[in-house]
Amino acid sequence: MKFLITGGAGFIGSTVIRNIINNTSDSVLNLDKLTYAGNIESLADVSGSRRYEFVRGDVCDRALLGNIFARFKPDIVMHLAAESHVDRSIDGPGEFIQTNIVGTYALLEEARNYWLSLNDKKKQNFRFHHVSTDEVYGDLEVDEGLFNEETSYAPSSPYSASKASSDHLVRAWHRTYKLPTLITNCSNNYGPYQFPEKLIPLIILNALEGKDLPIYGNGKQIRDWLYVDDHARALLHVAFYGEVGETYNIGGHNEIKNIDVVKTACSILDELSPSRIDGIDKYEQLIVYVADRAGHDRRYAIDATKIANELSWTPDESFETGIRKTVQWYLENSIWCNRIKDASYQGERLGVIES
Repeated sequence: MKFLITGGAGFIGSTVIRNIINNTSDSVLNLDKLTYAGNIESLADVSGSRRYEFVRGDVCDRALLGNIFARFKPDIVMHLAAESHVDRSIDGPGEFIQTNIVGTYALLEEARNYWLSLNDKKKQNFRFHHVSTDEVYGDLEVDEGLFNEETSYAPSSPYSASKASSDHLVRAWHRTYKLPTLITNCSNNYGPYQFPEKLIPLIILNALEGKDLPIYGNGKQIRDWLYVDDHARALLHVAFYGEVGETYNIGGHNEIKNIDVVKTACSILDELSPSRIDGIDKYEQLIVYVADRAGHDRRYAIDATKIANELSWTPDESFETGIRKTVQWYLENSIWCNRIKDASYQGERLGVIES
């Protein structure tokens, strides 16, 4: 199979690509604009493969997309290119509207044009897989149930609203034009190669440097945590076996308060890399509480029953095993981390946003 993956230099996309190249005989074309969160160094292990190709470009560029479809002739499009950081969407929503909504529209149209040109067999086998988030559902009270595939959309931030919009576009292109689409909505991802504006890598790297560990509000916001390799495996499973037109929620079955996530990471760091900072015996001592984010959702919780029952997918990692692997990876990959922090990975200085 030939995969066109957008946003493949990002955290989730690079994990999917490494999975494909290392574990299958399939080919990948990675289209990525290489914004601040796109790091081609995350794909160093597979970049020499003859089954891997990288194209730097914008998913909004219709001419570029048309050329890629005509030349590469993908069997599966996996659309991961998105602006994804909530704080950034609050400060500047315009880029989120452009990439997440206009970009999805552009990709849908070029995919549709390409799909219509295929012979019957290839047309029948083609898939457009749109990767989304549980944040489109809004939030839940602590004593409420879980998000499922029928939950009404109620996005809270410019980011989640832009992703909700893109989901609606994908469904419309399936309903109106019969484009064979799939949608997945995932919970909070974590694991190796995550850009350190996100909670877990930020906490790990700040702790090692003796910096504050900032926690929004009271830290009691609840998230369902999904190890990124489990997510990558689920995405490929849906791409191959999912039913056209369906949506599948992908969760890790790990509902945990943000403050407990931070304390767990600190505890593992205490064990694996004890503090050498004067006056700091335990990394938890670095925790500080900061003003809460505007419109901060209280709780996300995914019901992943459908993908388990219909496609026989369940996560391999518990939070306990996944967070230990994650902390260990950051400890063992200081060069990658340092190149992110000093922005040498993109050749210019860039400050890390604390989330």
